[in-house]
Amino acid sequence: MKNTKALILETALRLFNQEGLAKTTLRSIAKEMNISQGNLNYHFKKREEIVEALYHQLVGEMDEFMQRSAEGPFDLKNLYQNFRESFASFYTYRFFMMDFVTIMRGHDSIRHHYQQLTELRKMQFQGLFVLLIEQKVLRQEEFLGEYENLQIRMQILSDFWLSSEIIQNAIQPEAIDRYSQAIFQSFYPYLTAKGKREFKKELLN
Repeated sequence: MKNTKALILETALRLFNQEGLAKTTLRSIAKEMNISQGNLNYHFKKREEIVEALYHQLVGEMDEFMQRSAEGPFDLKNLYQNFRESFASFYTYRFFMMDFVTIMRGHDSIRHHYQQLTELRKMQFQGLFVLLIEQKVLRQEEFLGEYENLQIRMQILSDFWLSSEIIQNAIQPEAIDRYSQAIFQSFYPYLTAKGKREFKKELLN
């Protein structure tokens, strides 16, 4: 049986996703759970503490994906699976991605942590790029910083794909596959002939 703190986070996540961050208060979370606000405040004194706890849950899931990639075996198929699992987690915590700028401007601790996390992810992906180059799946850079810029584009898409999706239409789970494909296909121009064969064999059949 889940403890009260876990149930608060689960309920808050559902309400944040359904109603948005601005419309979800400690009072509405307590009402949804049929508990007193005092009971809720025993575990979380401010809504910001709930947001931060959910943020670290999301980061924990992403850390697991990156750890599995680092431990190998690593190839294009595993890279795509990493992207898909990551986008599925983003969808689960979609309120965070839809209110990304608001949260970053209003939560100093989250912003500072995310800045450090971005640098860590940059190093991790550069390491994965090196592995793919060694496997002769990814070609060598044609100019300095080419793959660093690729990683920057991946970061932007990861941070804002849900914001783009909600502008176009209501967010549906099918968007996970669509955007996973979009970010993964951005690799295709950088693949060697061997890499393109692997890409087509594993992902287009």
